[in-house]
Amino acid sequence: MRGTSGNGKVVRGTLVALGIASAAIAPPQPLAAAQKTGPAFDCKRVETGSIAERVCRDPKLSAADRRLDKVYKQATLKAKNEHPPTLAAEQRGWIKGRDDCWKAKDVGDCIGFAYETRIAELEARYRLVKALGPFRWRCNDAPHSEVVTTFFETEPATLIAERGDETSLMFSQPAASGTRYAGRNETYWEHQGEATITWGYQAPEMTCKQVK
Repeated sequence: MRGTSGNGKVVRGTLVALGIASAAIAPPQPLAAAQKTGPAFDCKRVETGSIAERVCRDPKLSAADRRLDKVYKQATLKAKNEHPPTLAAEQRGWIKGRDDCWKAKDVGDCIGFAYETRIAELEARYRLVKALGPFRWRCNDAPHSEVVTTFFETEPATLIAERGDETSLMFSQPAASGTRYAGRNETYWEHQGEATITWGYQAPEMTCKQVK
């Protein structure tokens, strides 16, 4: 306190590049007041000027941290039989990525975005919210090139796509028509009953039809 598409730091950095917005950040509050309504961690132990201190002083960021703590604990229960165990290490990586927000032009927006996407990632990966699917897609009319997608009612909305032994977490994107998602190096666009999928860096688009 790696996601499906990489460790916490990679996920945050990748999704920031995609330009997904986060909620506005409220004015900071004194640390003394933060002890009652603050984050899940102990604000008395944070370093002055750190990102953690900023979370302590900001009511909305503190609330986001409490929510993440709750979701993380739910994910931990689901991850008991996970081999190899990765959740705790990934969370430490995510914290390091969050703390890199001091480099961002808008630090508060960066922190809020980091919490928003991490919560959604855990909810989707560990099936903590309602899911729709799975749906099977055959791409380029090749039986061996099948993609399976499952959609999750997270905020922002997410999908997990599986191709062979590879998995990609994608986040919803604005689209003029149809439904569009994007992940680290994968994209999904469904329009008029067909899906256009790219899988991998600079990979060609695949035209996919749902397998009934």
